Amino acid sequence: MKIFESNCIFNYSWEDVSRANWRKYCAWNTQSTHVIAVDTISRRVDPQTGILITERLITCRQAAPKWLKAIFGTEESYVREVSYVDPKNKSVTMKSTNLTLNNLLSVQETVTYTPAPENPATKTLFKQDAQITAYGAFSRICNAIEEFSVERFGQNAKKGREGFEAVLQMSQKAFRDLREGNIRQEAEQ
Repeated sequence: MKIFESNCIFNYSWEDVSRANWRKYCAWNTQSTHVIAVDTISRRVDPQTGILITERLITCRQAAPKWLKAIFGTEESYVREVSYVDPKNKSVTMKSTNLTLNNLLSVQETVTYTPAPENPATKTLFKQDAQITAYGAFSRICNAIEEFSVERFGQNAKKGREGFEAVLQMSQKAFRDLREGNIRQEAEQ
């Protein structure tokens, strides 16, 4: 098993980040073009805690080596994501696991967004970790697959953060424009 970890600060409030999180895979994010569908399977609010729990199926299409496509017949893969939005404690936690080929390679990812300790009103701390495990009879091959997967995961994570930054910028602009339009409309009445 190999572990990938990453942290960064987004210069947006937790409220802005948690709202924009639902648009993470939209057209504004040019870095996540491999995501071709996001389907919400279930959504509910826990009556005891007030936590919003959402389960989604994410369909991805990534370029795979020809030999891999020949064996498995597809470039599409599926990921199950369960998110927990806790507005009271200001945290978003997303847990994702691959469904495709998980008997050969398991990827368990956890992402959290919380107010940044140094400036909780205007900054959000992003934490990401993934446990990557390859299964097979030959440990040397499994180790090489895990090493490759961690490196690829890191490259994709960097692109994902860059894309989410664009989503945050566009979301902030859209909400600002909406507020300004409402204010103008109220002033005209």
